Amino acid sequence: MSLYPPDTSILKRLGLDRRDVRAWVMYDWANSAFMVVIVTAIFPNYFASIVAADLPPATASTYLAVATTIALAIVAVLAPILGAYADYRATRKRLLSVCFGLGVLSTAGLYFVERGDWSLALCLFTFGNIGAAGSIVFYDSLLPHIAREDEIDQISTSGYALGYLGGGLLFAINVAWIVKPDFFGFPSVEMAVRISFVSVALWWLCFSIPLLRQVSEPPHKSGTTDQHPVRIAFSRLYETFQQLRHYDQALLMLVAFAIYNDGINTIIRMSSIYGTEIGISREDLMAAFLLVQFVGFPFAFLFGTLANKIGAKRAILLALSVYTFISVFAYFMTTALHFYLLAGLVATVQGGSQALSRSLFASMIPKHKSTEFFGFFGVFDRFAGLLGPMAFAFVLGTTGASRLAILSIIIFFVVGAFLLAKVDVGKGQRRAREAEAVL
Repeated sequence: MSLYPPDTSILKRLGLDRRDVRAWVMYDWANSAFMVVIVTAIFPNYFASIVAADLPPATASTYLAVATTIALAIVAVLAPILGAYADYRATRKRLLSVCFGLGVLSTAGLYFVERGDWSLALCLFTFGNIGAAGSIVFYDSLLPHIAREDEIDQISTSGYALGYLGGGLLFAINVAWIVKPDFFGFPSVEMAVRISFVSVALWWLCFSIPLLRQVSEPPHKSGTTDQHPVRIAFSRLYETFQQLRHYDQALLMLVAFAIYNDGINTIIRMSSIYGTEIGISREDLMAAFLLVQFVGFPFAFLFGTLANKIGAKRAILLALSVYTFISVFAYFMTTALHFYLLAGLVATVQGGSQALSRSLFASMIPKHKSTEFFGFFGVFDRFAGLLGPMAFAFVLGTTGASRLAILSIIIFFVVGAFLLAKVDVGKGQRRAREAEAVL
């Protein structure tokens, strides 16, 4: 008897016709709830309006940006070391479990945060971000092991698409709780918000199980040695760093992605608190973020199809041109209608640009060192990713104007697109396949 449904034509077109692939993309479904509820929508608003209500609004925004910066810096330092260790010992899934476990526990802990507990909230938020960002390093590194070259773009975009749908479904439930707390038996809006944090933790935990059970751990190909695994990890890390010069196109892609994705993540992370500060109501903010999730779902799939026609690089460049317009539009935003229009624009390009960046980089690295390279992917992304929140916090702290802070993000899209345009994708892919052939 076949393990797959009788009609797999739609699943095949979406790159989801194999059980291990479906299990892999479910982790996007699982962790996206953290990204939309905790990072983007509900927690930042709760932090600004309730937890840090006794602080000046600009100070609350700055503290949240600093907490994000600290979390990304920690992941940036640890990712390449743990990546080298994971490739050597074949422990990608185990380390992924440790990271998302930290994220789940920290997210559940936000239930206990109330007015005035801004230091505890920032601590838990930081650990949650460490867990989420760390788990993504190991999750992404599994992509080249489960996907063929001709399907890697489609599988990556399908993962992001299901992430939008999964995160959006839980977010919609959370919004219903917050808008009608009495109907669902909650004594207050604040309690509904706190319960939503617990629901994210449970969602993240439950939907991570398919990946842990059905995706095989790729074997290491390093041979045997009597050296200590940690020493080997540092040795491999140094070796991979030296080899980055050989994979020059992957390295250039890495630098370009680090820069433009910094702008993307800054918009994602700061949009809620920016909207709150300029007077957008909580109801409108949540409705706009729901719009992003459900509009982003089909557009992520569409970007996979677009990449098959014009290439992943061109599709990403198209998305970056839209992001440049978004930053300008955000500067002039004054009403809730503007925020809805902005959210709709973001939804059309956010998932596709990030998914194709992941698959494009994965296609230009050797599979047997995928976690090490994605560790460096994490280093470049997180360390460069410090610049966006730091720039936002600096401009906001010195001028007191969030509008100027959001406008400053344009530079990341322009510089990132310029560098990406110089990447020779074919040359990078040939180098990676040559390295695999000599094993």
